[in-house]
Amino acid sequence: MHTRHSKNSRHPRVMLIFSMAVFGTLGVFTRNIQVSSGELALYRAILAAGLILVYLLVTRQPVPFSSIKKEIPLLLASGVAMGINWILLFEAYRYTTISVATLSYYFAPVIVTAVCPFLFHERLTKKQLFCFIMSTLGLFMIIGAGYGAGEGKDLPGIFCGLGAAVFYAAVILLNKFIKNVTGIHRTLLQFFAAILVLIPYVALTGGTHLNALSNWGLICLLIVGLVHTGITYCLYFSALKDLPGQETAILSYIDPLTAALVSVTLLGESMTPLQVMGGAFILGFTLWNEKE
Repeated sequence: MHTRHSKNSRHPRVMLIFSMAVFGTLGVFTRNIQVSSGELALYRAILAAGLILVYLLVTRQPVPFSSIKKEIPLLLASGVAMGINWILLFEAYRYTTISVATLSYYFAPVIVTAVCPFLFHERLTKKQLFCFIMSTLGLFMIIGAGYGAGEGKDLPGIFCGLGAAVFYAAVILLNKFIKNVTGIHRTLLQFFAAILVLIPYVALTGGTHLNALSNWGLICLLIVGLVHTGITYCLYFSALKDLPGQETAILSYIDPLTAALVSVTLLGESMTPLQVMGGAFILGFTLWNEKE
């Protein structure tokens, strides 16, 4: 029985590991796309939604509109939160190192842990409280190190990363209320909702500048929209349904670890010892909190 489970879960596990590793390289490509963060988020949503829509048409998986009417407001709200989350994350990449931006962004599970007792009347255990306090201490280490480095030049990026974490936590919490739409259908509808809010935002904040991108910038944009979002989200949600939650939580940490590795080795970006310790606190205690 155990052997059968291992064989059945091998491919989903590989898909999830691949997805997390690809997510960890996102910042490298966005650095080469010279448009505003809002415009980049819009293109990302359009490309990914188009690709997923084609995939659903080819595989004949229609969106069950008849059963989701009551949940459309929640889907719209989560899509709006997703769009704002992307804008803030891309801004974080511009103002600080990819590793620091990603570690700040990974404070999202800590926010979810803190909010769930109020929204869902879940009891906060002593272990959860301790992990929340220690993860928050890790965030303060990163912020403190960012304030001390170059007269606080990292702070805008850190706070944008933290803002992205807040809106990503909002996406997670809103999804807890969505019961009748799962996986890839939910993601497609959220992308459409993000597009709806990003179009007027981009129009009011400078418009589009797609023709100003270099050939390499266009290639990076296609990679971010089609690979990092469209293809990888399909693999991610396909893997989620076949893996236990705890394993999914553990493997998700491949994303920030890959981002830190790419930041330091490929881009030559540095992290202070205090930032490394703060990142270890955030990831370590959040991971311990998610383990049974």
